Amino acid sequence: MEVADIVARPVKEFAKDSARLVKRCTKPDAREFWMIARRTATGFVIMGFVGFFVKLIFIPINNIILSS
Repeated sequence: MEVADIVARPVKEFAKDSARLVKRCTKPDAREFWMIARRTATGFVIMGFVGFFVKLIFIPINNIILSS
């Protein structure tokens, strides 16, 4: 019986916490959705430019190192 309690109690607590979380979650309204989408797109663009410039800088450095 004790082993069943050791296994069952964390599972029950996790299920109760998960149900409470799902009940508290709300669907974002249109304004909030577009704000999140805009910030995510901005992040993608910034990370793309960072990756592009890093690649742009390291291609000549890599060619100099490998040509020696």
